[in-house]
Amino acid sequence: MNSRLCLFPTRQKIVLPGIALKLPFLSVRHIATPSPSSPPRVVTRNTGQNLYPATPVRGFQTTMASKENITHWVKPGDPSGEFKRQQSSFRNWISREAGAQFPPEKGRYHLYVSYACPWANRTLIARKLKGLEDIVSFSVVHWHMGAKGWRFPTASDTDAEGENVVPDPLEGHEAFAHLREVYFDVNPEYAGRFTVPVLYDKVARTIVNNESSEILRMFGTEFDDIIEEQYRGVDLYPAALRADIDAAHEWQYDLINNGVYKSGFATTQAAYERNVVALFEALDRAEKHLAGSEGPYWFGKDITEVDIRLFVTIIRFDPVYVQHFKCNIRDIRSGYPAIHKWLRTLYWNVPAFRETTNFLHIKSHYTKSHTQINPLSITPLGPLPNIMPLDA
Repeated sequence: MNSRLCLFPTRQKIVLPGIALKLPFLSVRHIATPSPSSPPRVVTRNTGQNLYPATPVRGFQTTMASKENITHWVKPGDPSGEFKRQQSSFRNWISREAGAQFPPEKGRYHLYVSYACPWANRTLIARKLKGLEDIVSFSVVHWHMGAKGWRFPTASDTDAEGENVVPDPLEGHEAFAHLREVYFDVNPEYAGRFTVPVLYDKVARTIVNNESSEILRMFGTEFDDIIEEQYRGVDLYPAALRADIDAAHEWQYDLINNGVYKSGFATTQAAYERNVVALFEALDRAEKHLAGSEGPYWFGKDITEVDIRLFVTIIRFDPVYVQHFKCNIRDIRSGYPAIHKWLRTLYWNVPAFRETTNFLHIKSHYTKSHTQINPLSITPLGPLPNIMPLDA
């Protein structure tokens, strides 16, 4: 059986209402695409005080009523049918600067993640690339997300294998059953979403940050004084490429990283078509860039933030997003040879990418948590394999 399934014959024309697509590269006519929203604010360094001074250490930005069902991805009754991602709430910063409120210290910080979540996956990859395994501890929630959000695994769970998939390991948290309890322990009036990743300060007993792009940046820069020498040369945000990295982040975040969610969670046909077409236009753009570069990574021989942030979406694309989020104009393995080669190179050649990817958690989470999309919670077996060999 040939697992390299080609979705459509080469250059087959697909006609949808108001849309004209022509493979292998997409040509889109007569459709208005939304202007890209600004990605989360990211900075490289600050004075050691709060990134947003108006927000106290235990503060938050109110985004929704905490008693709402967290799995209502589109607000009931919203006629637009559009998924609108909410801003992260805790935006403080670990800093190397003298007198910093949150200084880099071995053993002080703990990272709550989900192996299923691409945003959390970013931080696990950066943690390994920068040699922070003995400096920042981590634990993994169960892959299932219910109405109360992420829950911690229990002794009876036998369906969530993986490193550090354990109950909340922090002192004082022994009775916590859900990640939301960490949020409420920090602020009983918290009214935002209970998201991962969460970077937690065990000394101050507070959440430092729950914005993945900023945690990734902190891991890349702010611990260099206390990590082993070999990891200090790993520069995920080199000065010479910062403008190019920021530019790539802007369109990839809105159209690819978030684009799969805007496609999959859309509740109207128009919202789905608008977002899925924009997604595949962006994938065509990524394919063109990688096909024309020397590689093997986005900017050549060195891994940067762009590789991390794009990888976590692309590694989930064929196993989940093609069928579950209806992102099925093409798959990666048969439709995007340059992206496919880049993906396999990162996965098979760089342990930080492979060792933080858990397909069991990924496929189980999406197919069994999103009951509005998959009400019977049946998880497809394919594609087989989840990722092709390096020499495929």
